[in-house]
Amino acid sequence: MSAYKTTLLRFAKNALNIAVLTALSGQLAAQEAKTTDDDEDPFEVIEVTANKRASDIRSLASSASALTGEQLEKMGAESLADYINRLPGVHFNDYQPGVSEVVIRGVSATTYHEQGQTTVGYFINDIPMSEAGWPIVIPDMDTFDLKRVEVLRGPQGTLYGASNLGGLVNYIAKEADTSTWDAAVELGVGHTEHAGEENYAVKAMVNAPIIEDKLAVRFVGLQRYDAGYLNNIGTGDKGSNDLEVKGFRGSVVYTPRADTKISYMGMVQKTHLDDQTYATTPTLNRDTFIPEPHDTEFSMHTLRLDQGFDFADLTLLGAYGGKESVITFDYTIYGLLDPTQDTQYDGIGESDSRHYEARLSSKEDSAIQWIVGAAYYSSDKMINDAIYQNNAMAYIDANPDLFGGFSGDVLAPGNYFNQYIVDQENEDTAIFGEVSWDLLEDLNVTLGGRYFDTSSKSNVTIPPYANYPDIYSSENTSFGGDSSETGFTPKFTAKYQFTDDVMGYINYSEGFRVGGTNPNAAITEGAEETYAPDETKNYEIGGRFDFLNKRLLLDATYFRINWEDMQVRLFTDAGLAYVTNAGEAKIDGIEFTAAWRPTNWFDFNTSVTWLDARLSEFLPATYAANGNGGYAAGTALPGSAKWTIANNLGVTLEALPYMPRISIAHRYVDASPVAFESVTQRGGFNIIDLKADLQISDQIGVSIYADNLFDTYGLVNSPFGDDQPDNPLGSVTRPRTFGAKFTWKMW
Repeated sequence: MSAYKTTLLRFAKNALNIAVLTALSGQLAAQEAKTTDDDEDPFEVIEVTANKRASDIRSLASSASALTGEQLEKMGAESLADYINRLPGVHFNDYQPGVSEVVIRGVSATTYHEQGQTTVGYFINDIPMSEAGWPIVIPDMDTFDLKRVEVLRGPQGTLYGASNLGGLVNYIAKEADTSTWDAAVELGVGHTEHAGEENYAVKAMVNAPIIEDKLAVRFVGLQRYDAGYLNNIGTGDKGSNDLEVKGFRGSVVYTPRADTKISYMGMVQKTHLDDQTYATTPTLNRDTFIPEPHDTEFSMHTLRLDQGFDFADLTLLGAYGGKESVITFDYTIYGLLDPTQDTQYDGIGESDSRHYEARLSSKEDSAIQWIVGAAYYSSDKMINDAIYQNNAMAYIDANPDLFGGFSGDVLAPGNYFNQYIVDQENEDTAIFGEVSWDLLEDLNVTLGGRYFDTSSKSNVTIPPYANYPDIYSSENTSFGGDSSETGFTPKFTAKYQFTDDVMGYINYSEGFRVGGTNPNAAITEGAEETYAPDETKNYEIGGRFDFLNKRLLLDATYFRINWEDMQVRLFTDAGLAYVTNAGEAKIDGIEFTAAWRPTNWFDFNTSVTWLDARLSEFLPATYAANGNGGYAAGTALPGSAKWTIANNLGVTLEALPYMPRISIAHRYVDASPVAFESVTQRGGFNIIDLKADLQISDQIGVSIYADNLFDTYGLVNSPFGDDQPDNPLGSVTRPRTFGAKFTWKMW
């Protein structure tokens, strides 16, 4: 072990010993007397925009979680993988940065990628980032200078539209502050076991009032490097899966009057992965002929007006979003065209989207609370998947008898000998609204609905190709078509305030997802050219309980989701993907969370989820490996772990110099199949993280951490594990990582 890691480990052990010895000496009792105040609210009031207006999260009659920027900082979180699995009802299809998908309440038919829209919606400051069709990039915003991350569980179709079958993730980035100067810097360094290099991060923010209380700008820049921990035997690269993240964000806020705010926000975040994150399990090795890099980028620009009137508040916004993805896979093992040559699969995807919304909402003190709005969303997408060999054209020209006499520039232009191109245009127009009123003094009822009109135009082009000798085509194949869908998505909620500290609610909500085109339909027997929308219906009952002078907060929810006309991604024997609407699923679950803070120096949080997600009728699948032509009712949905548990215990020693805080985080995810009837299971492991923080001054903080303290090896995803029994490939837990962070804040 290096001197660097030894020092960090010694520091962690010493910090923990300090906490124990202090407790034994009675210092904690003295600290309790100093800091405990029964009149003080021990938990921060978190306002969220789940109902498209600011509301105390504990007043919501729905299932929602929110992590503030300060909480994310205390956790040491930087990306989705660091915190999303700690929330109730949430799983993570952890595949690789930029395309790993969040799954809420088990609504997923794959642990890989959805062929169409994701089942969870992704938003940035309420702007949708989930375009129709194959997801080009999944936004995974770095947590630096975020105000909070909101996760709404259960379908959210009424206020948020399509692609919210299971729920949504909403990143809220901080806007410019017109009242004061502000700045912050974060520096980080760390080491991951088996990595060839060190991890580092450099992040900075500055907020500048140009005209005090009128005009301000805010700039955020960051660069993060997560060293790779896998060894690619084939390419000879140690720590091959290095990841670099770069981001920039700018905000301008202008408030000409107290009731008027005009704001602009623009951002871009890029990732570069040197090599894929899957290993040959149960090792940390991978073996490819060529590297498999992946680059992603997403950007957003939004202009917003918030105008207050005497009777209501008006919000107008317009936004543009862009995404790009370039990925390479090693296809040499398939022996395509010339089997003696290295072969690569290049996937290129681009999308542009536009979102416009106008809404009017009642004042907070109105007897009847209401919101009404209209939204328009459109997106254009292009996907070009192609297979390349350096000498493809020359090989075809040298073997004319094997390819019908056609030349290389016909069957393999640019040495790309197989490709398909998808062009897709989508539009979504909607009007929506909610009204909430008190039927009785303690009984509140909310009714809502969304009328939507969606349309899609898709075209798939398959140019001439030459997969193998005697398997070729000189024809250009093109197919596609138009589709449209109109519908109404209702919502009903009722909550009853039994006492000041006990609230119960019932909730009914729906979600939907638009249809699309199967890109492989022309060469896949049994695959329809298009697939239809699907929908979820959610029934839940829950309660919120505040005990012990609000020092113990409990939330409990039971839900059932019926998933109808499921869009299911299936594969042929040759590995070609297609989507079909078939089968239905029923998902039952219980979510429980508790936050306990008996004193101001001790806190404990836990979340426990039980989930039973299964097909409720037979799912036809022509190429099912079981030979039964599909999967029977009762088959578990992929990745739907029955139990997930997350705990966090923190102790803050304010009586000691620099107010050390020691926190221990634990996470358990139950084993679950990675595909329908798969024998390959992901999960079934516990992860322990340890962190110590020191507040050197009001502006300076230092933290050291040990993530995956016991270096647990676990499989987090392997969607095609059954297909490779001799060479099982999968993504695995990041090995033990030691690190330190330095933060400076102006205020």
